[in-house]
Amino acid sequence: MPFLSIISPVYRAEQTLESLVLRIKNAVNTLNAEFEIILVEDASPDRSWDEIERLAKLHPEVVGIKLSRNFGQHYAITAGLDHAKGDWVVVMDCDLQDRPEEIPQLLAKAEEGYDVVLARRANRQDGFFKRLSSRLFYRTLAWLTGSLQDETVANFGIYHRNVIHEIREMRESIRYFPTMVRWVGFRQTTLYVVHAANGERGSSYNFKRLFNLALDIILAYSDKPIRLTVKLGLLVALTGFIFALYTLVQYLQGDIIVAGYASLIISLWVLTGFILMTLGVVGLYVGKTFEGVKNRPIYIVEKRVGEK
Repeated sequence: MPFLSIISPVYRAEQTLESLVLRIKNAVNTLNAEFEIILVEDASPDRSWDEIERLAKLHPEVVGIKLSRNFGQHYAITAGLDHAKGDWVVVMDCDLQDRPEEIPQLLAKAEEGYDVVLARRANRQDGFFKRLSSRLFYRTLAWLTGSLQDETVANFGIYHRNVIHEIREMRESIRYFPTMVRWVGFRQTTLYVVHAANGERGSSYNFKRLFNLALDIILAYSDKPIRLTVKLGLLVALTGFIFALYTLVQYLQGDIIVAGYASLIISLWVLTGFILMTLGVVGLYVGKTFEGVKNRPIYIVEKRVGEK
């Protein structure tokens, strides 16, 4: 059984995979420990899978898993976790912003008595839009889910096999690895690491994908949107009651001769909009519940290479 399993979801990484594997090997060889490198190709549009096959032939430590379609980063991580055999599991991105040279430091920190050591990026080497969108994403997520969300911490970290076992048991259809790690608990800490520049690859997360990811996480881990609609409904109802009471008093005093057209139209639009919004929120929850009860596989593996 390998001592370390290093998992990396792969998407548009044809140009970085060889460097990733070589740098991981150089870093882990200093530990004199048996290890495996699990590369999960998430239906990348480039030739990433061909590169994984080539690397698996050259390096016996490399295990390649090809998913049948693009399931998403956190589903690819799940596939890697299901195939990991190590006592300790490292999860890292494939773009080399997560530096393999940090793995020995993460392990050393874990051996102080921690089950999870999360890499905290001391100085994020991202563009202005990426940093801004990430900050808004995590703060909105923290507010709506009521849980701690740290924009300096992502997937990169080292996890004991006991932690990974519990995460494997969580087979819900919506996956978000950092939240799952926080939920299972155990003894966790963080370690500041150097965050490398992304180079020319660019981020695979645009605004649309971030928005959809945030929506999935909120629907999976929080009922706060429904609670907010209930509070908003009470506020609208209270406002309507006060307006109706005021109108009645005006009528009894003889100040109203013809009913106001403007107030009628405003009330109609406000209430109709609120009803549609409430139905939409409830519909999203019903839709996600419907997806979950189908009990479909979280991911589908098309090919494997390098497995022993």
